[in-house]
Amino acid sequence: MTIPSPGIIWTSLPVPSFLIGPDNRIMDANPAAETFLNASAKSLRGTPAFDRLAIDAPLDEAFVRVRQNQAALFINDVDVGTGDRPPIQCNIQLAPLNDAPEIILLLISSRDIADRMGRAMHVNTAAKSAIGMAEMLAHEIKNPLAGISGAAQLISMNANAEDRELTVLIVEETRRIVKLLEQVEQFGNLRPLDRRAVNIHDVLDRARKSALVGFAARMQIIEDYDPSLPLAWADGDQLLQVFLNLLKNASEAAGPKGGTIRIHTFYEQSLRVRHKDGTGNALPLQVEIIDDGPGLPPEIAGDVFEPFVSGRENGTGLGLALVSKIISDHGGWIAVDSAPGRTVFRVSLPVVPKDKETL
Repeated sequence: MTIPSPGIIWTSLPVPSFLIGPDNRIMDANPAAETFLNASAKSLRGTPAFDRLAIDAPLDEAFVRVRQNQAALFINDVDVGTGDRPPIQCNIQLAPLNDAPEIILLLISSRDIADRMGRAMHVNTAAKSAIGMAEMLAHEIKNPLAGISGAAQLISMNANAEDRELTVLIVEETRRIVKLLEQVEQFGNLRPLDRRAVNIHDVLDRARKSALVGFAARMQIIEDYDPSLPLAWADGDQLLQVFLNLLKNASEAAGPKGGTIRIHTFYEQSLRVRHKDGTGNALPLQVEIIDDGPGLPPEIAGDVFEPFVSGRENGTGLGLALVSKIISDHGGWIAVDSAPGRTVFRVSLPVVPKDKETL
């Protein structure tokens, strides 16, 4: 049977889409589906659909109904897994093709993508408001803290052993608070973006090398790069800070035993973000930082990009908020999928605009 020509609409569909033949084998997959399964359309063709997609719904019966009734069918709120990633809740759409009724178009839309993008916009607004207030407080609080620390050090010079122990505690705690306040001030001290054409792999290599000689010394970092990626339109130094923070987050999640981090880059031409003012932009450059740690605590998984939300004891909850701010300033998008044994932070970035390519 000849596959109907999908054309431009097929390749630009933003959700994973498959053509399922009469024998329930995959006949074709669009670019979003290739990304979803981390496999090429060529390798997917001819394979049984249920070998590659674990869908918690009676799809055999659904396929029969669609072919018999020649009508579309919608299945909402089902878990879809691929074997390589934990199941995510999705909506499934099935429809027969008009010119080939035995062939079914299967579309999988993740329910949480829109929710996460909407939440990211809310988080960015809330973050700016919270951090703006915190910056003013940070500046005012640091001066009296320096006085408290200095006074405690003077007292310790003439104190007995028991009192000296208390003054040491005062000094250590004031230093910890000052460090926290300095992190808060980072949000306001970020210089304006100096955007230019940036090779994303050069930035990632700098981050990887720096991490391996420091906080990630006990980790194994695997490079899984797409060498054909075009240049990003970004501030290289600020992106370096983003990737260092994400690598540090993954390293700290692993704990003393260490673990593995995979840096995966790829191109996804269908991903676009629409802003509140109605404008939109394509974000085809994808960078994933994947670790095999215990995963995010479920109670904070949806809020990790908000300021002061942390899953670690004594964590400030500012590292990921700063990452979110930088990516937002770039017009990009950051998301996270987490389950025990696999956490993926995905950064989506724009390419160099046409009018900037010669600069």
